[in-house]
Amino acid sequence: MPTIEAHPLTVRERDVPDPRGTFVLLHGRGTDEHDLFGLFDVLDPQRTLRGITVGAPLRLPPGGKHWYVVPRVGFPDAATFHHSLAALDELLGDLDWSTTLVGGFSQGAVMAFALGLGAGRPVPAGIVAFSGFVPVVEGWTPDLASRPGLPVLLAHGTRDPVISVEFARQAKGLLEAGGAALEYHETPMPHTIDPRVLPQAQAFVARSGA
Repeated sequence: MPTIEAHPLTVRERDVPDPRGTFVLLHGRGTDEHDLFGLFDVLDPQRTLRGITVGAPLRLPPGGKHWYVVPRVGFPDAATFHHSLAALDELLGDLDWSTTLVGGFSQGAVMAFALGLGAGRPVPAGIVAFSGFVPVVEGWTPDLASRPGLPVLLAHGTRDPVISVEFARQAKGLLEAGGAALEYHETPMPHTIDPRVLPQAQAFVARSGA
């Protein structure tokens, strides 16, 4: 693989008065930190959570920002995955994870799972994953045993041509077997966030944010 140039992470924040916690959202492949920013007002309309969106470090074809190289769907390239995970660790390391929700779409959902489930990592208040999967990558393993009852919302489209719904079903089995408090939604949608799931996601955020 040719050398891939990495850039500093970029951040956009929603400040709120007297927040009860923090909500971190990570974008999908080829977009940036502005892409999901509007979801804060949808998922937390009462503005109870500080919001942080993060732009990924890699610049790859066909453009936009990326979290990792994709040699095969479901199996991120280890070097770029770990680089991005370490950069997120450095950026977000001072957060109180017990009051922090982490979520994302597509590659961003994968990185949210990496942050929220990884062995030896702090346990977040919850995970919100749209159209992603729990990664299989050398040097990273999920640890459900140390986080029983972890609230997780997982939503995926049954017509997704980019990341098959089978990945979501595999994640569902893993999370349920590991004792997570899983809320799972499948809807007949392509690779996108289904607006019909947003009310359930809003309720999830309201009860899981702190």
